[in-house]
Amino acid sequence: MTKKKGDAGHPRATGELLKIRRASLAGAASIILALGIAGAAHAETAPVGVPDKSFPESVTSTSDGTLFVGSFNHGGVTKITGGKAEQLVKPGAADSRSTLGVLADEKSGTLYVCSNDISAMGVAGPSDTKGAWLKTFDLKSGAPKGSFALSDPKSFCNDIVVGADGTAYVSDSFAPFVYSLKPGGTALATFATDPQLAPAKDGVGLDGIAIGADGNLYVTTFIPAKLFRIEMKDGKAGAVTELKPSRPLDHADALRAHGGGFLLIEGNGKLDKVTVKGSEATIDTIKDGLAEPVSVTQVGDVGWVAEGKLSYVIGDNKGKDPGPFKLTPVALPK
Repeated sequence: MTKKKGDAGHPRATGELLKIRRASLAGAASIILALGIAGAAHAETAPVGVPDKSFPESVTSTSDGTLFVGSFNHGGVTKITGGKAEQLVKPGAADSRSTLGVLADEKSGTLYVCSNDISAMGVAGPSDTKGAWLKTFDLKSGAPKGSFALSDPKSFCNDIVVGADGTAYVSDSFAPFVYSLKPGGTALATFATDPQLAPAKDGVGLDGIAIGADGNLYVTTFIPAKLFRIEMKDGKAGAVTELKPSRPLDHADALRAHGGGFLLIEGNGKLDKVTVKGSEATIDTIKDGLAEPVSVTQVGDVGWVAEGKLSYVIGDNKGKDPGPFKLTPVALPK
């Protein structure tokens, strides 16, 4: 997934990324397994439709249940309230392009958006902006607030989390960096970097990002699928530790704080609960059989899962009808 033309290293990584949500997902849309962890609260509500052929890559929410979803191919951000969708951020607004990670921060009234040029994958997007960017918009009006470039020529802006002090942290899938942006900041700074976070050959690096109940930063890598803890103390990064999962992970994607642990999306169709103790991570599957899931956000006791079906725009199913897009509600364990 190149950011600049002529980068010889990216086509291999891109090739992997084009395949990441495909073969193992075959038939996933038709497999609805009612798997749940004991204690899951309340029944799931009805799925919510996403605009036609918009290929969502990330979803976020506010406390009132409003959902915000980006579009891998069209760009922009759609706001969904009471099941009704409206365009909050127009495609190409503030020189944005394809939108991936989205995060609503109610405290600052800011919508954070990862914008990337993925034209090398055959997805033009709504503008000609090159490179990888973190864009910020007003959470209510969608008006542009700021634009911040990721520094490495190979960078790919994937996802965002915001700390209690308002600092935003951003994962970079094609360079071994977690960036930070302090409130009022004018540029991204490198918060953490470590060889363990570098993309493997023909792989895809940092993806999901969340802050744990212990105050530390947690990240996933996509290919190979791994979990890491980045210690945080006094606003600075410390040791990076790879966590040992209780079972192998498959394309570890979005990561969101949930209670004392996390919600994790696996690209092979799973929504998981992750419980970390020391350097070990217990993985419990909440729901399987999701159709190429890419992200999750929590509203009350429901997790809303974005089913991206990206193989229909960049993978083996390209050119085929992906059918309708939706955000799928899943009852979460307490």
